[in-house]
Amino acid sequence: MKLRDVDVAVIGAGPAGLAAAIKAKEAGASNVIVMERTEQMGGLLHQCVHNGFGLFYFNEDLTGPEYAHRFIEKAIDTGVKALLETMVTEISPDREIKAVSREAGFITFKPKAIVLAMGCREKTRGALGIPGTRPAGIFTAGTAQRLVNIEGYVPGRRVVILGSGDIGMIMARRLTLEGAKVEAVVEILPYTGGLIRNEVQCLHDFDISPLLKHTVTQIHGEQRIEAVTIAQVDESKRPVAGTERIIQCDTLLLSVGLIPENELSLMAGVKIDPITAGPIVDEMRQTSIPGIFAGGNVVHVHDLVDNVSWESELAGQSAARFASGVKAVEGKVRLRAGKNIRYIVPQTISGQSEVTLYMRVSEMEENVHLQIGDILSRGLRVVKPSEMLKIELSSEHLKRIKEGTTEIIINCEKRRRKQ
Repeated sequence: MKLRDVDVAVIGAGPAGLAAAIKAKEAGASNVIVMERTEQMGGLLHQCVHNGFGLFYFNEDLTGPEYAHRFIEKAIDTGVKALLETMVTEISPDREIKAVSREAGFITFKPKAIVLAMGCREKTRGALGIPGTRPAGIFTAGTAQRLVNIEGYVPGRRVVILGSGDIGMIMARRLTLEGAKVEAVVEILPYTGGLIRNEVQCLHDFDISPLLKHTVTQIHGEQRIEAVTIAQVDESKRPVAGTERIIQCDTLLLSVGLIPENELSLMAGVKIDPITAGPIVDEMRQTSIPGIFAGGNVVHVHDLVDNVSWESELAGQSAARFASGVKAVEGKVRLRAGKNIRYIVPQTISGQSEVTLYMRVSEMEENVHLQIGDILSRGLRVVKPSEMLKIELSSEHLKRIKEGTTEIIINCEKRRRKQ
């Protein structure tokens, strides 16, 4: 296959890229390539040896490698061409791609459609600005996960974990099983920052109590980290004087959030949502540049890989349709975040086809009322920022959108008690 004949080019061969490439092929695109900078397809799933994957997509409880294997096998069977060890260096607004490949050298080509599936990266110590020295022994939780599960190294024996994201809680369990002592899981919020099931299975079941409303204020050590100072925080998340205490440790893991990887998106001129840090997309996952689509964690950070796959399949299918000459229906109705809603994806809809909305709240709240304009109203027992809301709007719901509507406001408010 010659690169100049490419219908759909997918950048990234993680769960998002594989799902998009397979769906593009199934939707009729003749030549689909997926470009991956590492030596294998599957993304970070290979280092996620714990279970909990595929519960919704496959209705099975799979490990990360098992989930990846199914998509890799299907990609090969459907004829998706994988360019491994290929680093995309530039995308232009007219969809020209420049890449460097170990096998083919410097590549330049222009596919009919592009799917962005670069995933996300972890926030590091530099993004937090924690005071102190710069010793060895400070890792992001994902790096520690790779060291243990892929490389076979335990990064330390006395561990403090800052942040209670899903990877952080999973690594608390993993390191405990490897014989390390998790001294503390420190969380600045008044609740954990990951899924409830991970809090129960990784912390509670292993007698690890998270230190809520606390943060690390100082790092100690010269050659190797020796201790950290933690302190309580107030309502403004500022350390409270007099509450400091020192915890001895030889390792500090950071599980403080993920950032969508969008340098290539910016090169292409794609408009970025300042809240999600990912591309602004319509219901077909088309970005602000016609012919460039996006799916998965490059758009917004997901809780579940199942949703990554579904969203990316939509992007791949839409890219195949665009490549065949079918233009996507323009999203003319903007979805605006109202009370206690942090963001909504997609940001615009056409109102002509069924759509699934993904959104996160700003603050944890119980007994709330979710109101999507005048088209849907739903009561929810509890909402929290770490648990994504997934709302499906059927054709019946969309019929309630009044003609001429350009904006729908979504609110999530505490339910009023009946008098």
